[in-house]
Amino acid sequence: MKEKPIGPLPLDAPVPGSSFTDLLTSMGAAPDMTIPPGAHPVSAPEGTTVLALRHQGGVIMAGDRRATEGHLVAHRRIRKVFPADGYSAVAIAGVAGLAMDMVKLFQVELEHYEKIEGIRLSLEGKASFLARLVRGQLPMAFQGLVVVPIFAGYDDREGRGRVYTFDVVGGRYEETDFGSTGSGSRLAKSYLRTAYEDDMTPEAAMALAVNALVAASSEDTGTGAPDLMRGILPNIVRIEADGVSEVPDEEIYPLAADAVENVR
Repeated sequence: MKEKPIGPLPLDAPVPGSSFTDLLTSMGAAPDMTIPPGAHPVSAPEGTTVLALRHQGGVIMAGDRRATEGHLVAHRRIRKVFPADGYSAVAIAGVAGLAMDMVKLFQVELEHYEKIEGIRLSLEGKASFLARLVRGQLPMAFQGLVVVPIFAGYDDREGRGRVYTFDVVGGRYEETDFGSTGSGSRLAKSYLRTAYEDDMTPEAAMALAVNALVAASSEDTGTGAPDLMRGILPNIVRIEADGVSEVPDEEIYPLAADAVENVR
């Protein structure tokens, strides 16, 4: 990725509006994602399984903590679930470095919009903008450096939680009850499909999320199971009418211990 010198905004340049990315482009400072001739795919740490599911008061979003590099464990404590703003969160799967940069840019975009417009972007608008960021990574995806996030938030206009999944070309899809992405996503969704219930309590939804991650880890080597001895537990956030909150390890530990013991 080449960095361009930032120059003054030309007088005849179009007004970038409330998009921070458009502002960078108008100043000639947007990242250049072109692939140099003769380039070959590189090996980079990849985040694996993340998921989100709706409950009666909002959404639970969770991710395992393992990052892999080929057949090796690159990191055991990587964070994959991040608040996007006060009422939504984003979880990453794919190449970890690119995914984390995307999350930071997404957070800046939402803050920039709110400062320029004076209001929060709608949840639908946030999901659409994240799809645009995913689409912007397409040149890197052709090199095998794929980033596919999952997005969820509380829609105060409709009074409910909503979950969105994406594909590698920026396609955006709203899920009815739950969604997952990453190497263990099929296994996690299979478990959720058999155990999910409408109008679950937040506590039941958290337990189900941990169980699904443990079920995925039993078959997918890229998904890390909770390591109770080392204190490595899933990363979980709750998104409800009063905002996003990080679930502390003290609440996750008994759920993880029960899942490790009972999930087959």
